[in-house]
Amino acid sequence: MTKWYQKLFENYGLRYDNEVFTKGTMGECDFLEKEIGYNKNLRILDIGCGTGRHSIELSVRGYKVTGIDLSDSLLKRANEKALSQNLIIDFRKHDARDLPFSEEFDLAIMLCEGAFPLMETDEMNYRILQNAAQSLKPGGKLVFTTLNGLFPLFHSVKDFLSKAGQEGNATSDKNTFDLMTFRDYNITSVKDDSGNEIELECNERYYVPSEITWLLKSLSFKTISIYGAKLGAFSRNDVLTTEDFEMLVVAEK
Repeated sequence: MTKWYQKLFENYGLRYDNEVFTKGTMGECDFLEKEIGYNKNLRILDIGCGTGRHSIELSVRGYKVTGIDLSDSLLKRANEKALSQNLIIDFRKHDARDLPFSEEFDLAIMLCEGAFPLMETDEMNYRILQNAAQSLKPGGKLVFTTLNGLFPLFHSVKDFLSKAGQEGNATSDKNTFDLMTFRDYNITSVKDDSGNEIELECNERYYVPSEITWLLKSLSFKTISIYGAKLGAFSRNDVLTTEDFEMLVVAEK
C-alpha cells in the first residue's frame, strides 16, 4: 500500500521547489559549512534530499555530496537541476529505513523533515536514525530538523500552517493532535505537477527534546545539542522554546 508521503511526492518535483519551507537553503548551508569547519575533504550524506536543494548548494561550494530519496519525481527534478548547473551529484533512490552505507560519511543531514519524522510508527522513525548513525564514520556528525513537540502543547498547528502557507502550496485541514502519541493527524491538499488536486490523510510525529536526546544516546552519539530551527537561519544561539515549530538537532558520534 502506498503511504501518504510516497503519494505526495509521486508527481511533485516542480511544485515542491515553490513551497515556503524550501526558501532557506543558502543560510542553512552556511550553518552546515561552519559545523564541519569548511573542510571540503569531508563526505556528506543528504537523507531525504528531495529536489536536491542542499546537495546542489553544497556541491556548488565544493563539497562531495550523496543525496538519497524515496521519490522518483523528486530525484528526477534534483538531477535536472544539477545538470543545468553542470554539476555531477550522486543522487540515489533509497529508503532511509534501509541504507547500504557503513561508516562512509563525515556528515549526515536530514533537513525540513527529510524522511524523519514522517513514518507511521515510532519504530520506523527510529530505524531512520539508526541508518543515519550507521552511515557515519566515528566522530561523524548528524544535523537534522524535526517537529517540536513543545509547540502543539501551546499553539494550534492548523493556525500556524495556515499563516505560514502561500496560495497554490500544500494546505492542511482537520488537524487533530493526539497527546498520547504526539502525532498530528490531518488532511493535506496539494495540486501535483500535472495540475491534479490530491487529498491525503497524513500523520506526523512531533518529538520533545528529551525523547530525541534519549534516542540519539541509545545510538551512541556522544554529544547532542538541540536548538530552535529558524528557516534559513540555523544558529547555535537559538534556544529552543515553545514558539519554535521545528527543532534543530546537532549530534556527534
